[in-house]
Amino acid sequence: MWVSLALLLLGALAAVVAPRLMARAEWPEREPVVALWVWQCVVVAVLLCFGLSMTFSAAVAWQAVRGHVFAPAPHAVVEAYALAGHGPWSAVMAVVLALGGVWTAAMLARVIHRAQLRRRQRRAELLVRAPLMPGEEPGSGRLVVLEGERPDAWWLPGAAPRLVITTAALGRLKGRQLDAVLAHEQGHAQARHDWLLNCSEALASGFPQVPVFAAFRNEMHRLVELAADDVASRRFGRLTIALALVELNEDRGVFGPCPTADAELPQRVNRLLAPAGRLTAGRRLRLTAAAALVPVVPVLVAFIPGLSALK
Repeated sequence: MWVSLALLLLGALAAVVAPRLMARAEWPEREPVVALWVWQCVVVAVLLCFGLSMTFSAAVAWQAVRGHVFAPAPHAVVEAYALAGHGPWSAVMAVVLALGGVWTAAMLARVIHRAQLRRRQRRAELLVRAPLMPGEEPGSGRLVVLEGERPDAWWLPGAAPRLVITTAALGRLKGRQLDAVLAHEQGHAQARHDWLLNCSEALASGFPQVPVFAAFRNEMHRLVELAADDVASRRFGRLTIALALVELNEDRGVFGPCPTADAELPQRVNRLLAPAGRLTAGRRLRLTAAAALVPVVPVLVAFIPGLSALK
């Protein structure tokens, strides 16, 4: 029983402390790809804590589950976990955590379903606004130009991904700015940022009061844009993508004194124009390796009693 409680407390502690530590760090803006990896490892560790806690609680509460979990284990290992007693409390904990897992899966399914509906709707709108020419096959072109007075560009993921850009954007973007915007959107597609956004949205929607999940969603939206900016800037220069962002968004009031829904755009432009400098390769490697070890912690907590019994 104590292993279940320890894992539950560890998960709760990580869910509260991790967002505060990441908010104080200054390096994520300099290394958004590494920050994305760190956030994923932290969330996986929290989910592992709750999942393992559910498993051990169920093993304490029900003999059938215990038989499956500890079937190949020696008797000394089973005794080390002190599974006898605490049956009612363990059953309640296991059921609550299991319901949390089911709710998470339901939220993820809902988010993916809504994303698919939006994608189908936008593809249907594309067929209306940009119909296929005689002899043209669906999905044969990756670039779609739409007639529109508002400068905009976006990537439409799916089996046949398309990059959509309006004629107003083509008129605004000069020289290599268009190529930089294309590289930015392709950076989203190649890194499958849509999956990260879907998962973070599902966790935050299902458990809005859990700090780590709310921060995970907010940071994913910010970091994926910074990562895509870096992809474009490495190919076409920071000034080019910064000017392209200004050209696409200056008519929306983003750069005015009043905050808007795209209030982070000025920060992205400032970051491109006045870069802080990347971390050294050694420090990036250390951060990546340290983050990869975070999900190992709950696994070690779960196996410590059994490993101790085998000595």
